Amino acid sequence: MTLIDDLALPLTEEELGRRKALGVIGAGAITVACAGTGITGVQYIAPNVLYETSALLKIGPVASIARGTVLTFPKQKTYVVRNEQGIIAMSTTCTHLGCMTSYEAAHNRIFCPCHGSQYSLEGKVVGGPAPRALPRLHIEERGGVLVVDTRKVVAPDYVYRA
Repeated sequence: MTLIDDLALPLTEEELGRRKALGVIGAGAITVACAGTGITGVQYIAPNVLYETSALLKIGPVASIARGTVLTFPKQKTYVVRNEQGIIAMSTTCTHLGCMTSYEAAHNRIFCPCHGSQYSLEGKVVGGPAPRALPRLHIEERGGVLVVDTRKVVAPDYVYRA
């Protein structure tokens, strides 16, 4: 029996079609793999940073805040209140379930719209289910500008004397 070299024989149309299909599928797979590698490489090089608001909140000069003023800073979740004793900085987060409170000028109070907690302008609970006063934040003057550090919770009676 003689061996036939089938690679030397001419290809039929069916075999040519099959080879072309496998070539297209192989080229497609390589293209997808290269594209995936390229995308992953670009994502690796690009910085993966979460940009947050600064923990230091610059209010302005002490003289620019009149007595009886309530300043609200929603992004920093902070209230700044100037009263007869001095200046108070407080968190806007309700101590009941962590909702965002709002200042109601008409009733001269801080109110939690979700569960009805009510706070005085000093942050003390005057009604509702809140278990404790709003946390006070550290406030100081730096270079003639009031600065609140929203990371530092201070004693409940802390007042910046201006």
